[in-house]
Amino acid sequence: MQAAPVRAHALPSVTTALRAVESLLLSSGQRTARRNAWTAVLEDRRRAMDRVDSPYVPGTVADHRS
Repeated sequence: MQAAPVRAHALPSVTTALRAVESLLLSSGQRTARRNAWTAVLEDRRRAMDRVDSPYVPGTVADHRS
């Protein structure tokens, strides 16, 4: 029984393939805008998760101001 041949290089990832298609279809300005928008979405999601995870007790801020 013979072993399967080993590839010299790995297949490109889905991300790499999508970026290649994106570079063919969009101008560089649109690519930059799309990536910036996606980065903002990811940052908003991270902040939302931080808000969910942080303990919030109503009235604690008002109690410290008096």
